[in-house]
Amino acid sequence: MKKLFILPLAFLVLISCGDDDSNIAPIEQISGGTIFGTAEHPLNIGGPNQPNQVYIDLSSEETKEVARNSWDLGFYCGDDFRVVINGSMKMAVKPLETTDISLPQEEDSSVAVGTFDATNMNYIDHPNGQLAQTAFGNLATSEAAAKVYLVNLGSQVPTTMPDPGVSNVAGDPRGWKKVKVWKDGSGYKLQYADLEASTATEVSITKNAAYNHIFFSLTTGATVHAEPEKDKWDMNFTTFTNEVFQGTQSFGAYFFSDYVVINSKAGVKAVMIQGDSAAFDAFSINALNTGDFAFSSDQRAIGANWRNVLPVQVYNDVFFVLQDSDGNYYKIKFLSMLSADGHRGFPVFRYALLQ
Repeated sequence: MKKLFILPLAFLVLISCGDDDSNIAPIEQISGGTIFGTAEHPLNIGGPNQPNQVYIDLSSEETKEVARNSWDLGFYCGDDFRVVINGSMKMAVKPLETTDISLPQEEDSSVAVGTFDATNMNYIDHPNGQLAQTAFGNLATSEAAAKVYLVNLGSQVPTTMPDPGVSNVAGDPRGWKKVKVWKDGSGYKLQYADLEASTATEVSITKNAAYNHIFFSLTTGATVHAEPEKDKWDMNFTTFTNEVFQGTQSFGAYFFSDYVVINSKAGVKAVMIQGDSAAFDAFSINALNTGDFAFSSDQRAIGANWRNVLPVQVYNDVFFVLQDSDGNYYKIKFLSMLSADGHRGFPVFRYALLQ
């Protein structure tokens, strides 16, 4: 996993336009495999505002698109009890020194993504996707012991079309909430309210073992199935909250567009391999079995490693191999990230089963 290094900070803000198909640009001639991002296999991310997360199951050639603002919290359905926040919306949370949700609270500008302060990593789920490193941490076993959390809901999905080559994925602030969450038998209890409210809404969240998480929207008060079943997706195109560096120095949590995460919670792994289109075409299961490849279970194993922003283009000298939860291996090469008129949010990739 490569560290994400930042250019001079003013430049980074500029190129990301507030933080990092219909017309598909011409792509290289290819033969064999399946191509996603075409009329036959669309990837409806929604253009440079990237309003949708798109989940892909390589074995079935199926996708599922979900409005990325449709959920705020995800409740883990495995044996452990963990809560994740919606990093695709720039969310951040901070524990408060109280268990009384009836007390009024105030906004805290430090609890935010993109402050260029490494301490803001404390307010997000770790970008590697490990459940042991969530911002909510270990959950209490009772309402009395559960702390109140200050919740920054992040940024709205904007609708303004940016200039070609620029992403516009972070709009106006979505506001704030205060929440409490704790273990409740085999499930969860959640309380949430506006910051000034003296009463909170309480809901029960029931685990469903078919999914990684059950999701909940603090704005609509609804439970949401924002992901396919855990064994029915491999990778997800999304906006993403990651950590950035200048040299070895962390500048904390920062917001990215054109990002790919893998389904690491279900056992999916991936590795990046140096090689051009000819090397991709020639790569076989025998090459995989006889080579020395270190597969990663970090959900950022593909991440932003497939594309550049200066200039805005895919890397032609790398491809990826993904191992799904059934043990199948797929080689993946990204072909484009722009529409015919140069707008971001229109990825195209080719993949094939290694056999």
